[in-house]
Amino acid sequence: MRNFLAVSFSRILLPAPGQLTRFLIAFLAMASVIVQPVAAQSILRDAETEALFADMVAPLVAVSELDSNEVEVVLINDRQINAFVAGGQRIYFYSGLIETADSANEVQGVMAHELGHITGGHIIRFNEGVQAATGITILSLILGAAAIAAGAGDAGMGIMAAGQQAAMGKFLAFSRVQERSADSAGARYLADAGISGKGSIDFFKKLQNYEFRLGIPQEDSYGRTHPLSGERVSLLRDVYEKDPAWDRPPDPDIEARFQRVKAKLLGYTAEPAVTLRQYPESDQSVPARYARAYAWHKSAYPDRALYEVNNLIASAPNDPYFLELQGQILLESGKPNEALQSLRRAVQLTNNQPLIASLFGHALIATEDPQYHDEATQVLKAAVNKDNRNPFAWYQLGVVYSQQGDMARAQLATAESSMLQRNYASAIRSSQIAMSGMPENTPDWIRAQDISFIAKAEFEKNNRRR
Repeated sequence: MRNFLAVSFSRILLPAPGQLTRFLIAFLAMASVIVQPVAAQSILRDAETEALFADMVAPLVAVSELDSNEVEVVLINDRQINAFVAGGQRIYFYSGLIETADSANEVQGVMAHELGHITGGHIIRFNEGVQAATGITILSLILGAAAIAAGAGDAGMGIMAAGQQAAMGKFLAFSRVQERSADSAGARYLADAGISGKGSIDFFKKLQNYEFRLGIPQEDSYGRTHPLSGERVSLLRDVYEKDPAWDRPPDPDIEARFQRVKAKLLGYTAEPAVTLRQYPESDQSVPARYARAYAWHKSAYPDRALYEVNNLIASAPNDPYFLELQGQILLESGKPNEALQSLRRAVQLTNNQPLIASLFGHALIATEDPQYHDEATQVLKAAVNKDNRNPFAWYQLGVVYSQQGDMARAQLATAESSMLQRNYASAIRSSQIAMSGMPENTPDWIRAQDISFIAKAEFEKNNRRR
């Protein structure tokens, strides 16, 4: 694991009338950000987690008639209990949601809901809600200004405040309608895929408990972007209980994999003391050992981490993700030569999975042995060909090109890595250096030129925003 619906239990509290104009403008500006791809938050990349998410969402995508090659589930390192879609067909899950869910079935309920947002075109239609709210606001400002000009100052201020309150209510009502539509679509996808809705109900109950703890009034949904969780439970339970899949047991393989991923996620993101309390030494299950291995590694106790992962490998010698973790611990403990066997085997077992391959390439480079340069180049080029959105793999490819004396391609790889990290100044410099060292109009020179053009445009756009 590497660092490289919107289900919400928050309630929007409307401000005093004198602040409504600023609040409405700020809220709509803030809300519009969610339709843009996530850039500022930390994305977690992990081969095992991404494979699990792909298998969990696949049956739901199949019945939604979306293109399975276009739908992607992305994990964000954030303790919030949230998920959302943001343009295209990409679903973002916060790590806090995975940690809170007790089963894969609960997460699939959220996945189905988010697919409902995608098929409903809710991101595209977001501007409809904004325009309706803005229209009310502008009209109230005009009428209020006219009243003030006529000498009715208090009446004019009242008209403005009432109009802005109505505008916010209009927008929130629009949002709640979208949420109910996504709930309905999600229920249909679960039913068509033969997946029980029990997990969906259980998850909404969790959100309802949070609402209780936060003291959120349960009378109605006014002032919220989402219906109250209790309302959603009542409506959806009637639908789910009539479905033949209601009592269908979950897929045991998916559930076992989910518990592993949940454990390793906690081990990676939480403080080690938290992980060790939740998964004490007395728990000898696979998820518990997995979580402790990450916790001990994070605590700089490699021997204890290796003890846990070695026991895992003893129980499943050909599990590529256990081998990946063993190699990662050895590599990050300063033993790259010892890591090679585990990582090479993990790459073979996963048919050159690009995230694992990039870690293997890093280990080959870290040995500082020139005999591994060609293998590292081959492994890393294959990794970026399969997944060109991995800045770590591009960076490592740049390192090995540099060690081989190919400075032009080293700079090109650095430019690719910088672009993915939105470091446009670095991308401009590196791409221009790369172009200067390559024959014009070759494929690599053209790619460097493309990066230079795109990076300059983004750099200038960012400067204009400041």
